[in-house]
Amino acid sequence: MPSDSRSCSRSLVTIAISLRPLAAPIELGSFVHPGILHTSADLDRMRKCCRIAGSPIAAGFEKLRTHPFSQSDYKPHAFSAEIGRNPSVNFRAFDDDCNAAYQCSLMAAITGEARHAQVARSILMGWSGSLEKVSGADAVLMAGLGPFKWINAAEILRALRELDDAAVTECAAMLRRAILPAIIDFAPFANGNWDTAAIKTMMAIAVFSDDRPLFERALLYCVHGDGDGQLTHYIYDNGQCQESGRDQQHTQLGLGHLGDACQIAWNQGLDLYGAFVNRLLRGFEYTAAYNLGENVEFAQDVDRTGKYRHQVISPRGELRPIYEQIFAHYHVSRGMPAPWVEKAVAKLRPEGAAQGADHTGFGTLLYALDEAAAPVEAVAAAPAALYASEVENGIRLEWLRPREGPTYSVERAGNTGSFKTIAAKVKDAEYVDSSVRGDEFYRYHVRAENAKSLRSESAAVEIANGLPRGWTQTALGDPSTSGQVTFDGRVLTIVAAGRGLLDGEEEGRLVYLGLPADSVSLRFLQGTASQFAQFGLTCRSSSVANATLTGIIVFPAQGDRERSGWSIRFFARSEDGNVDVVRDFSLPPPVVQYGRLMSSVYLWLERRAGSIAANCSLDGITWRSMGNGAEVVPGRMGIVASSGIAGVDSAMRCDSIAVDGIQLALE
Repeated sequence: MPSDSRSCSRSLVTIAISLRPLAAPIELGSFVHPGILHTSADLDRMRKCCRIAGSPIAAGFEKLRTHPFSQSDYKPHAFSAEIGRNPSVNFRAFDDDCNAAYQCSLMAAITGEARHAQVARSILMGWSGSLEKVSGADAVLMAGLGPFKWINAAEILRALRELDDAAVTECAAMLRRAILPAIIDFAPFANGNWDTAAIKTMMAIAVFSDDRPLFERALLYCVHGDGDGQLTHYIYDNGQCQESGRDQQHTQLGLGHLGDACQIAWNQGLDLYGAFVNRLLRGFEYTAAYNLGENVEFAQDVDRTGKYRHQVISPRGELRPIYEQIFAHYHVSRGMPAPWVEKAVAKLRPEGAAQGADHTGFGTLLYALDEAAAPVEAVAAAPAALYASEVENGIRLEWLRPREGPTYSVERAGNTGSFKTIAAKVKDAEYVDSSVRGDEFYRYHVRAENAKSLRSESAAVEIANGLPRGWTQTALGDPSTSGQVTFDGRVLTIVAAGRGLLDGEEEGRLVYLGLPADSVSLRFLQGTASQFAQFGLTCRSSSVANATLTGIIVFPAQGDRERSGWSIRFFARSEDGNVDVVRDFSLPPPVVQYGRLMSSVYLWLERRAGSIAANCSLDGITWRSMGNGAEVVPGRMGIVASSGIAGVDSAMRCDSIAVDGIQLALE
C-alpha cells in the first residue's frame, strides 16, 4: 500500500434504529449526525492529519484548498425555481454551486474559517428558498449528482452549528419538494449509473431529514431492485460491470456512486460494503485492473432494460478519483487484498476534484488511512432491507447485516396475531422458514440479538406462501424460462422472461384462475426495468402458449424507445394462429414521457352478452372502451407478463386485482 499515510483514530458513536416500510411512517429513531459521507470522527481526522507535513492527507488538502470552488470569495449563481438536464435549465450553475457548497463546507470544518461557512450557507439557503422542480429527460441524473454534494454540505454545516433548526427544516423541505420526486422511483429504464446516483442521493436525503422509511426504500432497491443499478445487476460475479462494454468513464461513475452508498450505510451501522460477498470490491478490482493495462474476462451481455447490448469490453480510459474510499475500507480497515485498487490509489494519489458534480472527489483527504489506524467500534443498528421470496422448501428471508455482526432471531406472525420467535441464534443474514403452509399469509421481522440499540428489530416484510386459492401460475412457451410469482396481500409481482406475447411464439408467464369468472380488473404499476416488456389480461382456451384467446396488452412502441411511446392493444388470436387487432390506444403524456412508462395503467376484461369486452383507464375512475371480441369458451381468465427479452427476466407488478368485482385477498 502507499506507505506514507498516517493514522488518526475515530471517535465512538452509537445509534438507535427503528425501520418501517415507506408507506407506514413510524416514530423515528435518530441517525448518526453528521453521518452521510462523513462522521464527526472523519472531520476530526481530516482536521488533524492535514497538518502533518508530507502526509497524503496534507497533499489531499492542498488539492481542495487551491481548487476554484473552495475559495471564500466564490460568488453563487442566480438562484432559480427550476433546474434540468436535456434540455439544460440552470444545469451548470446549480452543479457549480453544489460543488462550491460542499468544498467550502469541508474547508470550514477543517480550517474553522467562518468565511467558507458563510459561502456554503448562502448557497444552501438561496437554493432552498427558490428551487421547486427538476426537469428534462435526464432529470434523475440532475437530481442525483449535484444535490448529493449539496446535502453533504448541509449535513456538515449542521454539525458546525452553521445551520439552526429552522434552516435545516427549510433545506429538508426543498429536498422533498424538488429533488426527491425526480428520484423516488429510481431509473430502471436507464444505464445503471442513473440508478446508483438515485440510490445514494435518496439515502442522503433520508439521513439528513431523519426519514427511516425512505432510507429503507433506498437500501432495498440497492440490494433487490429491478434496474441496472441494483448491486448484482451492476456488478456481475466476476467483477464485470453493466457498463463495462459501454465506456470506462460511465462504469467508474456507477461504481463511485455505489461506493458512496456503502459509505453512508457504514456510517449508519450497516455493512452494505460486504453485501453479496463484497461484490463492490470485485467491481472495483476488475475495473482498476483493466484500466491499468491488465487483461480481464469479458462476457457478452444484455442489460435489464434490453436496450444495451455489449459484445466486447470498451477501450481503456483514465482513472477517476474514486479509489481511496474503497482502498481505505476494504484493505486498510478490513485487511482484504485489493491489489489493483492499491495500484490505482498509488497512481492517483492525491486524488483531486471530480469532473463536474459526478463524484465528490478529493478521496485522499477524505479517506486515507493506514494499517495502524485504531479499530472503529461498530455503530449499533437493526437489520435492514429485509426481503422475502418463495423457494421450493418454504419462504427465504435475507437482510442487510449490521456492522457489528450479531446473531439474529427471526419472528413471524400470521395475518392476525402477534409476532413469535421461530428461530434464534441465526448466524448468517438469511433464513429459510420451512414450516409455512400453502395459501397462508405471513409477516416477518428480524431482531439483532446482541445489538446495543434500543430497538433492534428490522422493518416487517409481508408475503403469501403461494397464490390465493383458485389461482395457478405457469410458464408460457419454454417451460425452462425463469420466472416467479409472489403476492404480499396487496401487490402481485410477476418476474418473467421471454420474447413477448404479441409477435410470433408466445413466451412469458401466465397467472390464471382455475374457476370460471366473468371479469378481471387490475392496475399495472409503473417501474418495470425492461423497455420491451408486455403485460396484460387474457381470456384463453387453455394455459398453454399460443392458445386461442382474447386479450388486452400494454406494450412498447417499436423503434427508438427514447422517443417513442407505449400503447394498449385489444386483440384476438384464432385457432389457426391468426391475430386480429381490434383496437390500439397510444398512452398519452404524462403517463408516457421520453418514451418511458411513468404512471400506472388500469385494465379490465369482462364477458358481456356472448363476447369479451376490454376497457382501460389512466386513473381507475374514467374508463375507455377498447371494443368487443369473440368470446373464448370455456375461457380461462388470467394475467400475462413477459420481459420481451429472451433470457432476461423483469419484474412487473399489479394491485387492485378484482375478480367479478371482489378484491383479491388471502382468506
